Amino acid sequence: MRLIDIKMFKAFWRQHPDALQPLKRWYDTAEKCDWQNIEQVRKTYPHADTVRVASGNTATVFNIAGNKYRLITAIHYNTQVIYLMMVLTHKEYDSDKWKGIL
Repeated sequence: MRLIDIKMFKAFWRQHPDALQPLKRWYDTAEKCDWQNIEQVRKTYPHADTVRVASGNTATVFNIAGNKYRLITAIHYNTQVIYLMMVLTHKEYDSDKWKGIL
């Protein structure tokens, strides 16, 4: 998979240094995958989930650092591209405000 927008990761781990290694591990793993659907994603990340957002699109959400953080992505299986949309604290994620942004 090709991953787009590593800058977002860097901005997040500057504010949350404990997220650095878990995000790097996720990135390194995802980059080597060739997922074709959510079922294949869940073989690597069993707790990955899909969520419908305001635009009507589907985002894929990953638990990071033992569920302390949530990584929101848009996976385009047909082109093998993952767009890194945002990383949130669990509290920010639970507010659901992020769904209106995407």
